[in-house]
Amino acid sequence: MSLALLEVLEKKGSMSDVDLYKEVMSNFGEVSFRELNRELMKLELAGILWVSRLTKGKRLVELTGRPIFG
Repeated sequence: MSLALLEVLEKKGSMSDVDLYKEVMSNFGEVSFRELNRELMKLELAGILWVSRLTKGKRLVELTGRPIFG
């Protein structure tokens, strides 16, 4: 699922977590919001993306710009 998130963010750029969830659901099928949050946390701890708060209940997800592989 991590690769699916990265693909969407590479194509569409920064987006809210709700929009990212909708995009992943439409492309890759049934995924829970809890699974999405778990993957976002893993990727943020790895330094691949940032998650910041926009408004109450909404977060901005963006890639860090560092190379992911190699």
